[in-house]
Amino acid sequence: MKKIVIIAMGAFLTFGMMSLTQVNTNKTVTEVSSSSFKLINDTGASVKLKHKGGSMTLNKGASTSISCTKSSNDIYIDGEKVHTVSSEDCGKSIKLSTWM
Repeated sequence: MKKIVIIAMGAFLTFGMMSLTQVNTNKTVTEVSSSSFKLINDTGASVKLKHKGGSMTLNKGASTSISCTKSSNDIYIDGEKVHTVSSEDCGKSIKLSTWM
């Protein structure tokens, strides 16, 4: 009889821990992706991109992710300011041609 009680308690603890683990790890994908946006170079030419996160050359057809959580994050293309990042940009894919 003791063996049955011990086995039943072990099963109860195992399933109880599994349900607690599932509750604690429940995260949605939108929580992660909502802090950045994707910038796609659809202009047909390579451009020099500069923002608070650094600078890079964005080749034609290439894309990069840019944080939209930094305040006053201005984006410069070839030295010209083309956009100021806002919370409305978060989670979107934006084509570079819309800013030029």
